Amino acid sequence: MKGKVLILDRVHDRFKEILPELGFQIEEEYFASQEEINWSAYSGLVLRSRMPMDSKLLEQATQLKFIARVGAGLENIDLDRARELGIKVLAAPEGNRHAVGEHALGMLLALNHRLIIADSEVRKGMWLREENRGFELKGKTVGIIGYGAMGSAFASKLRGLDCRVIAYDKYKKGYGNSQVEECSLAELQAEADIISIHLPQNTETLFFVDQDFLAACKKQIVLINTARGKIVRIAAVVEALKSEKLRGACLDVLEYEKSSFENLVQEGSTDDFEYLLQSNKVILSPHIAGWTFESQERMAEVLLQKIAKLNL
Repeated sequence: MKGKVLILDRVHDRFKEILPELGFQIEEEYFASQEEINWSAYSGLVLRSRMPMDSKLLEQATQLKFIARVGAGLENIDLDRARELGIKVLAAPEGNRHAVGEHALGMLLALNHRLIIADSEVRKGMWLREENRGFELKGKTVGIIGYGAMGSAFASKLRGLDCRVIAYDKYKKGYGNSQVEECSLAELQAEADIISIHLPQNTETLFFVDQDFLAACKKQIVLINTARGKIVRIAAVVEALKSEKLRGACLDVLEYEKSSFENLVQEGSTDDFEYLLQSNKVILSPHIAGWTFESQERMAEVLLQKIAKLNL
């Protein structure tokens, strides 16, 4: 056997079926605290975001060879310390990228065509047509910030909708093609009618979208965030909605979320949050953009493939 692997968060059953075939013994622990786990007993960890993998914990895991993150974001793992300790960190953005792309598009279309509002009104016996006149994507410019797995997947979903797609990525060059135009951040802010955020959360991107960012946008825009809540400052969004700098916002994630993403931090539910709840210019969902039945299985498959290639 190659050692024990501890599964800390729910994962697709296929992962638990195949991992023993790769030579690992599985243990599952979904409720124990950090202090209750004997970290030195495991050569692998499988997790989502329930428990932060900080330097103190990593140093206790003396036999640890890999951490498999069932998802894309790695902000809850001390990557520098893991690298120093020789621990491989694996993620699965390939597994939920299409789910995120579809969710972003679905939120945008629902906002543009006032589908949630109209549905609610019809159910109440209201038949308001002019009041629910929508906006088309045809002819609009969609700006994507962060052109990795998620950003490129969203771009692919926009094909066939007759809109122009531009993208800015600080760390990538040469990705422009028939599907997307590469541009600078300033160009994106000048030309986009819709801006979709697809950045990882780190010290560089914390509250990347703030009052100054929105002020630099030349058009009235729709903002989409399916990445991480703390990339977008909600107070700035509310201010821009009130001033009509923002035509609308599609928010799958919020800065008020706990780091585990399991629920909202109640003390973070400010007047700004209450404004979002009451606004018909806002569509909200509970951090589920990548949360589909298909992505759950696909992420398990991706991680199994990556673990198999480690040659432990």
